[in-house]
Amino acid sequence: MIVWASGTVAALLGGWRGAVELTAVRDDTRAEVRSLAYTDLMAAPAVGDRVLLNVGALDRGLGTGGYALVIAVLGPDGSVVAQPPQPAGHLVKARYLPLQAMVAGADEQGSPHHDLLADADSLDGLPVVVADLHSALAPTLLALAHDRPGTRVVYVMSDQGALPIAFSRAVAQLRDAGLMAATVTVGQSFGGDLEAVTVHSGLLAARLALDAEVAVVTQGPGNLGTGTRWGFSGVGAGEAVNAVAALDGRPVASLRISGADARPRHRGVSHHSLTAYGRVALSAADLAVPDFGGAARLRGVTDPAGLDALVAMAPDVEAAARGLDRHRAVRVALDGLDDALLASPLRLSTMGRGLDGDPAYFLAAAAAGRHAATLLAQDDREAPFG
Repeated sequence: MIVWASGTVAALLGGWRGAVELTAVRDDTRAEVRSLAYTDLMAAPAVGDRVLLNVGALDRGLGTGGYALVIAVLGPDGSVVAQPPQPAGHLVKARYLPLQAMVAGADEQGSPHHDLLADADSLDGLPVVVADLHSALAPTLLALAHDRPGTRVVYVMSDQGALPIAFSRAVAQLRDAGLMAATVTVGQSFGGDLEAVTVHSGLLAARLALDAEVAVVTQGPGNLGTGTRWGFSGVGAGEAVNAVAALDGRPVASLRISGADARPRHRGVSHHSLTAYGRVALSAADLAVPDFGGAARLRGVTDPAGLDALVAMAPDVEAAARGLDRHRAVRVALDGLDDALLASPLRLSTMGRGLDGDPAYFLAAAAAGRHAATLLAQDDREAPFG
């Protein structure tokens, strides 16, 4: 349950869209803790303000990014300071929690997009990359930008991980770099350019209201897992494939692959991908299979041992992909994608490992982005003159 603490803002460390990073001195321990305040939920804090904190995950050393989370900002005298802007809509996210937030839904009455989305029922072939972890988002977008610069990509964030999109510094950096056009937060997640009730309505909003050429669906930062076959939040990737197919989109399944994870269940093709795509996804997707057999041609991976390891993984990865026989396995060449990843404007990281530490993971996600770009190129070639 919640572990509460109170404290005083000692310093403001900066921030990004929707979030302010600060340090606060706790009253109980007198320790200075790095904290995060979401400005969609409260007024922006100032030095000297009193703050109420949730320190449960921080004290347990869990994956909150090392933050205490600010629940409320109070003035030095303990009174409520200026409120954030009042909500324009009536969709409630994080429902029935003390910090439930009201937002304006993309398709609710009164929305400028309501008439457009009221009877919408098709994505009209929109390519949608589906991935397990939030850390797959950046390499997917980097590959799309490398192969098809200027592609309008919309990120649809599900609610299996972090609920506030503002927790993701990567999203802010990808937008600043021009790699992402817009965002939609669905389910209980919130803070996107548009808000939606389900993955289905979020995808339709991305396509019709935000003019997406490609959408990417992943959970937000943070991945919940129990080390069991079914107890992990990435199961939602299989459900996302079903949603894309139900709406006449083209799902592209990104494989979670690792050559460095210490846990055997995630070595090679992760059991998360095998379960989500093999058991949960009942509709066919294009399975982006990175051509590790051709990894020796990569220039950006300079460690010979790393190249040899990628090449050695190829037979097992392709065998696992063939086992997911409901889907269309597509071998994706990797030439040039290592350079695209090396040019990333943000630090690539998954489970604490960077590109050098686990190139297989990032190249696999980039392969899915490359395949989505290929689908768009095919559409361009098939478009009639007129």
